[in-house]
Order: sequence, then structure tokens, then C-alpha cells
Amino acid sequence: MTSLRDGAQAAGADGAAAGSGAVDFSVRALPGLPEIAAGDDLAKVIAAAGPDLADGDVLLVTSKIVSKAEGRVLAADDREAAIDAETVRVVARRGPLRIVENRQGLVMAAAGVDASNTPSGTVLLLPLDPDASARAIREGLREALGVDVGVLVTDTFGRPWRTGLTDVAIGAAGVRVLDDLRGGRDSHGNPLSATVVAVADELAAAGDLVKGKTAGLPVAVVRGLAHLVGDDGGLGARALVRDAAEDMFRLGTSEAVREAVTQRRTVREFTGAPVDPAAVRRAVAAAVTAPAPHHTTPWRFVLLESAGARTALLDAMRDAWIADLRRDGKSEESIAKRVRRGDVLRRAPYLVVPCLVAEGSHHYGDERRDAAEREMFVVATGAGVQNFLVALAGEGLGSAWVSSTMFCRDVVREVLGLPEEWDPMGAVAVGHAAGAPRPRGERTAEAFVEVR
Repeated sequence: MTSLRDGAQAAGADGAAAGSGAVDFSVRALPGLPEIAAGDDLAKVIAAAGPDLADGDVLLVTSKIVSKAEGRVLAADDREAAIDAETVRVVARRGPLRIVENRQGLVMAAAGVDASNTPSGTVLLLPLDPDASARAIREGLREALGVDVGVLVTDTFGRPWRTGLTDVAIGAAGVRVLDDLRGGRDSHGNPLSATVVAVADELAAAGDLVKGKTAGLPVAVVRGLAHLVGDDGGLGARALVRDAAEDMFRLGTSEAVREAVTQRRTVREFTGAPVDPAAVRRAVAAAVTAPAPHHTTPWRFVLLESAGARTALLDAMRDAWIADLRRDGKSEESIAKRVRRGDVLRRAPYLVVPCLVAEGSHHYGDERRDAAEREMFVVATGAGVQNFLVALAGEGLGSAWVSSTMFCRDVVREVLGLPEEWDPMGAVAVGHAAGAPRPRGERTAEAFVEVR
């Protein structure tokens, strides 16, 4: 099998020692390109800036100018909405950052939606078909200059488990994007059984070294690697996208769930950082997937986003609690200590009051069965709250579920203006944890299991 690196060895370009596997090549930015606008013919613009392009050159074209030429500039004050529109599947989320699979099949941050190097109030979307874009530029340069070049459309990616960004190829034409070394042997004679090199990504990264991110040089030219240029069989950069069936990391669902569950800890001290309301709503969306009896939806979540609402509720609850403690004969000193211990809700920048609504419950006219019916709805509410707490942990938020609203439901309903049939089931303090949680003692399943 002849690999691309075998081709490089055979090329022996510019003084490389025959059989050394080394090849000299150059990478340079192409100066003189104007600001690109919708409708511009990129091939003609590049040809005008690089009339000396030669057969075998590889052009590395930043996706931003391709998007601009193709009119993929969107007036959007809400970048998140644009990301939603370009997203096929959310792979991972932490706070506002999303790693998603986009319409082009690429897994990347924010679906490739970019608010840089574009006028304020607009965002750039990736080309609809980057491979087709690369083919159009290649054919245009052949027509304009009579040269046979390879073209890569590049974009900037982060990588799992690696810090920093690099350019990769998202579109390709006339370039062999993969170097399949399987079936060959390494320098020690060991067989290579899994080595497939992403040559197109290596070229893209090399181009980024000379283009930079802020220099206004969106095109680079690689010369000296003509053995990489030719008929690519129409595969394009799509060949670099791993098939779902071969993606081992799609199979980590159970591990991800366990991680989110173990991250959920009761947090009683919070920083002053604000809580993203959208993150709380995503957690509510997870909460309401919990099981419930009779196909009902017994969960309601009251979000106290204003300081005024939180203070009004907590002041009224404190007064009711103090009155109860006085009726119990507690001393004023004891009452003051208890009230201070209950201040976790006041220290949180965001409060949520989960409520049980037993719409759809059955009434049997039998005390035992009616009590069991009520318990089913309470259990379902607890399941929803647990989902909510785990989802908050997945958003990087700490929480504490405090039972206090259950002791003064009438007060809570009155202050918050809730219907009579809404039963407050505690309150959840939400915020960013002020410190790392204390180590949790190990709990094994066997300690909580009885087998029959």
C-alpha cells in the first residue's frame, strides 16, 4: 500500500534525502485580499491576490470569508437562537457553553456560529456545504489561472481533553484528506493496524500559523506537497467526520449520568455570582421528565428571580416560624439560633419553590387508599425535584433543598399568590458554590440493599 508519506518520500523535494521520509515545503499567507461581501467570487478574488499560484499548491481558506461570500451572515441580536437553529444534537453543555453536532455533521462549540470579524448585531454561520464551497473555489481557480490546486476550507476547533484551539479542515476539494497507513510497518518493523493520519487537519493547522486570528490574512498557500493534490474521489472533508457507529464516546451515557448524580451535593454557601435563568429552566425541563401516576404532571416550579420576591417570602416564613416556636415554648435565644441556621435560603442568589399539584389524582372514598394515592404524588414530586437538583449540578450550579415551606404552606401561597391546590414542597436554594464540597463518605450499594 502506498501512503501519502510514501509519496512524500518519493518526491524528495528541495534537497530532501532520498528515502528519509522528509520533504521540504513552504506555508505562506496570501496578502492583498479585500474585505469579502455577499456575492463575491472568491476564486476571482484569490486569483487576483495570487496570480503566481501553481499546480500542486494547496490553498487554506478560512471559513469566515466563505460564509461572507455565500451570504451566511445573519442579523441576530440573540446568538443563542442562531446556535439553536444550527444545532442537530447537543453533545455537552456547561453553563452557557454548548458542544453540539451541527447541520454539517461537525461536533464543535456553539455550532460554529461566530460573532467575531463581523459587524455588530450579526453572526456568521458556517457554509451550508463546505466541501461544495471548496470545489467551487478549486474550479474557479482552474478557470481563472489554469492551475490545478487543492483547496481546504478551515475553521477553528477546540479538542476534547486538550487545551487550546487549532484550525481543522471542514471542507476539501482536490486534496487527499486522510493518509491511511494501515497495513504498513513502522521503523521497527511493527505492523500498523490503526494509524490513519488526518493530513487535511495537519495542513489546516500549519496554515493557521501564518494566517493568525487577527492579522486579516484569511488565505494561506502550501507549496511543495503536490503529491497531496489530485482527484480526491469526491470524499471531501466529510471523510474526516467519524461515523456514529465508530464513536466510542457516544456510548458514555451511563457514565455521564453517574457523574451528574455524584456531583449533586447540598451547598449552603454561595458566591455573589448571578444565576443564569436559562440554566434553571433547562433544569426544570429535566425535572418534568420524572415518572408520575396516571400520566399526570404534578410538578410546578415557582422561580423567585427578583430580590424583592425572595425577601418577601423569607420574611413572611421567618415570622410564621418564630410564631410556631413561641407556641412550642422555645426561648428567644433558642429561636434566634434556629432562625440563623435556616438562613441558607437568604444566602442564595436564586430560589425555587417546587410545588405539588395533584390534578388527576383518584379519590376512592377510602382513607387507606386515598392516603396511598397522595403518597404516590408526593413520591413523584420528589423524583421531579431530584431530577431538578441533578440537572442543576450538570449546569455547574450548587443547590440545597430545604423543607421549610412545607411547614407554612398557607403563608407561601399567600405571599406568592399561588392557587389553593398548589402545595409547596420545600424550597431550593440555587447558586454558585463558594467552595469545594467536603468529601462524601463512601456509600456502597450493599449497605442499602436487601435481596429476596
